[in-house]
Amino acid sequence: MLIEREPYSLNAAEKQPLLLSELNELTGYHQQHCQPYQQLLAAQWPAFVEANQTAQLPYLAVRLFKQLKLQSVPDAEVFKVLYSSGTTGTPSRIVLDSTTAAIQSKILVKIMQHWLGKARLPMLIIDHPAVIKDRSNFSARGAGIQGLSFMGRNHCYALNDDMSINFEAVEQFCRQFGDGPVFVFGFTFMVWQFFIQQLKQQQKTISLPQALLLHSGGWKKLQDQAVDNSTFKQQVLAQTAIHKVHNFYGMVEQVGAIFVECEQGHLHCPTYADILVRTPGNWQTAAVGEEGVLQLLSTLPRSYPGHSLLSEDRAVLLGEDNCPCGRMGKYFHILGRLPQAEARGCSDTFSPSAKPEAAL
Repeated sequence: MLIEREPYSLNAAEKQPLLLSELNELTGYHQQHCQPYQQLLAAQWPAFVEANQTAQLPYLAVRLFKQLKLQSVPDAEVFKVLYSSGTTGTPSRIVLDSTTAAIQSKILVKIMQHWLGKARLPMLIIDHPAVIKDRSNFSARGAGIQGLSFMGRNHCYALNDDMSINFEAVEQFCRQFGDGPVFVFGFTFMVWQFFIQQLKQQQKTISLPQALLLHSGGWKKLQDQAVDNSTFKQQVLAQTAIHKVHNFYGMVEQVGAIFVECEQGHLHCPTYADILVRTPGNWQTAAVGEEGVLQLLSTLPRSYPGHSLLSEDRAVLLGEDNCPCGRMGKYFHILGRLPQAEARGCSDTFSPSAKPEAAL
């Protein structure tokens, strides 16, 4: 199984047949165990039996998790429910049983050890501690922090509940661990707005020269402030002395198999997941270098049909197995969110009245 392999170890010839086999198996499993999923496939892919390549796999618009109860396990087996962290509208609701939660945690650790090493490092979390209080009903933010906190020790929350910096705690952390390797984690907008900008405004700096900062999400708010990836990294370096800064892409609907940015600035597919880019309108797969809508494939979701999802993000596939960083697999850029009209078009593809060919 792919989950037994290292995160970036398989080239396309090795990975794709294994990936296709596991995804076909998951599609059949969810058809049998999730009636709404079965109905969606019958409406949109009535002739589907088995895919001969990943591009033929049925996919769900990710926003369906906001609208439908999509789970493939009985209520009695529900271990945890995750909610997306969107500030408006209905959140996505992702149901995990204990098996799926354990697999997702195992894979997240495996991917993170590739970047951080196997030793648990002192961890500075750019958030406040109250965000993980309710452990049974997590927001995406809480789930991300809890999932990654297993990779650290001596956890220090950098913010107070009112989002101000807890300077006493941060300065103590830097005194104790600042001379060695440290793991820093936060969501992109939180790191920028409530940590880096507060440090700058108060004309303060900290020194964590051997730290690795991992951050995710929230680029839209930063782009509204004309902050790009390069500016973000430069400002982080100026205020904290951290030069190893890696963004990662992921969503609550596919927890575990995250896509981490390499030293070249490219997001990488791990062994356990893959992407396709589809052209809006005809929904055919786009060529390398061609912009489109990101489709995410993951071998991890068993308690809910989240293994093949059409996101609401624009992306471009940059290549496969040939990134200068040396890691195997596809690598890509996220270009931003879809305009709302296009996003609605994605989900309209899955209304029962839509023509089946519109989804292919």
